[in-house]
Amino acid sequence: QVQLVESGGGLVQPGGSLRLSCAASGSIFSFRSMGWYRQTPGKERELIGNIQNSGSTNYGDFVKGRFTISRDNARNTVYLEMNSLKPDDTAVYYCKAILMRYSTDIYRIYWGQGTQVTVSS
Repeated sequence: QVQLVESGGGLVQPGGSLRLSCAASGSIFSFRSMGWYRQTPGKERELIGNIQNSGSTNYGDFVKGRFTISRDNARNTVYLEMNSLKPDDTAVYYCKAILMRYSTDIYRIYWGQGTQVTVSS
């Protein structure tokens, strides 16, 4: 079994900052990448960014330097630092990992349960 557990969501004022965490646990052999997506009602899930096992990152076009993804390999944890938050950033934020479990030979996609971020005054 593999679990991804997000934390750090909540209510923040416009212009504020928030840091999300996603910890992966279970019988994990290796990661290919970890990343973050977000979704609002009626819309498709949107890429925020990914961090590869090499440490390289890529971000969605809307990020424009406001969000930063980092990773603690020793803790199997990925972080999302969000700054200059706007009401349009209100969404459920999901963690995604592409990883290989022990006793398997393929990489699979796993998702966390999501954490709500609300940007409002």
